[in-house]
Amino acid sequence: MEEKNLCYQSTRGNKKRFLSTEAIIKGIAKDGGLFVPESIPRVDKDIYKLKSIDYKELAFLIMKGFFTDYYQDELKDCINKAYDNKFDTKIIAPLSKKMGVYFLELYHGPTLAFKDMALSILPHLLKKATRKLNLNQEIVILTATSGDTGKAALEGFADIEGIKIIVFFPQRGVSEIQKRQMLTQEGENTYVIGLKGNFDDAQKGVKEIFEDPVFDKRMEERNYVFSSANSINIGRLVPQIVYYFYAYLNMLGKGEIRNGEKINVAVPTGNFGDILAAYYAKDMGLPVNKLICASNENKVLTDFINTGVYDRRRGLIMTISPSMDILVSSNLERLLWTISEREAQKVKELMNSLKDKGFYQINSEMKKKLKNFYGGFAPQEESRRSIKEIFKESKYLIDPHTAAAYAVYKKYIKETGDKTKTVIVATASPFKFTKSVMESIDSRYKKFNDFELIDKMADLAQISIPLGIRDIRKRPIRHKMVCEKEEMRAKIAEILNL
Repeated sequence: MEEKNLCYQSTRGNKKRFLSTEAIIKGIAKDGGLFVPESIPRVDKDIYKLKSIDYKELAFLIMKGFFTDYYQDELKDCINKAYDNKFDTKIIAPLSKKMGVYFLELYHGPTLAFKDMALSILPHLLKKATRKLNLNQEIVILTATSGDTGKAALEGFADIEGIKIIVFFPQRGVSEIQKRQMLTQEGENTYVIGLKGNFDDAQKGVKEIFEDPVFDKRMEERNYVFSSANSINIGRLVPQIVYYFYAYLNMLGKGEIRNGEKINVAVPTGNFGDILAAYYAKDMGLPVNKLICASNENKVLTDFINTGVYDRRRGLIMTISPSMDILVSSNLERLLWTISEREAQKVKELMNSLKDKGFYQINSEMKKKLKNFYGGFAPQEESRRSIKEIFKESKYLIDPHTAAAYAVYKKYIKETGDKTKTVIVATASPFKFTKSVMESIDSRYKKFNDFELIDKMADLAQISIPLGIRDIRKRPIRHKMVCEKEEMRAKIAEILNL
């Protein structure tokens, strides 16, 4: 074990320090804040010398700096179990150069989305943490999903002893294939509930339950403890840092960049976790120039980066990129903590303002520290054009979220003329969004449903249907529970017999 452990604290002022194992189990702080590391570890090796390292070795190098209270062999065991043959490519996160940019493909895991990159390891980190801390309580993973987290978490935690997982998803806010992936999930410890509301309703409900002392007491009496699989859990966020380093090393190894040359990163995001991981990578020493934050029509993050005002007082717009249909970006709180010089009281005031008034405004000093970011948004018609353009020019398929990032990247280039080489994070397989993708390419596909289009997509692009959805049409529906947003507590109590 490391001589000195890196500790974590809440973004909202509770000065108590926690080990990484404790922060991973708790998921969210008692005061409603998120756990943040007291310092960001630097990579203590010459990046150029790492250019031939494999994904597992790199994951260990990055994670050991954050998870210092795990023994090294424990962490290596978690990594080896996570990044194995459940991924359909040996290198885990391939980089494809198309249209002059580099698409970082994060969808080669079992559920075809970037969430697999972290949710393949979180169950192992969590299980090891319970043993290390001698916990005998049963862990209940409580998660809200905008589409991809739910299935990836269900897949990761299914049938793991001592853990139950409950996932809430917006009934009308995910693609048909995302929905079917969740509703057909196997595992006696898995529970999936459709919510009559949007993702923000689901996320708000989950956070309120985490912060409810009365419900917490009922849980304790039955020997249960809550944890989270969302990126509010630091054990979910840290593994996402790895693939930014991996992309850079991949480019270095192929001679696409010189040692020390900076790159841009364009990330489609709704909850801000994925781009925050890139921000942490930059803080650790990765040569990153600009973090291009891409939104769809729900452009709260674009407005925040450009004005310093975060304002959720607007209607949620349902788009073809549902994982970005979010108005309250949870992980932004961790950035607020950093740019406020770790003034937890200030963060608490801002978050209370968001809760009570629906908006907050950061001061000029904090606003200056957003200079690393470029905020832009792409209406869905621009995303559709990007899908069509890239397929027409390079026969390469991208999903609607990746398309939004590409469209915003093009706006950034037009505005700035920046020639920096850019990595675009490809967050999901086009096979998860067959209808949106195929209709964008050609309107003649409108007459087919999402499932019929799986075969047509494979034929059109001359690629194999991913194993994770190959038989999805034949799988029996196992989860039929639906509830109003006011009934979330009652449904959990019913499942856990509280």
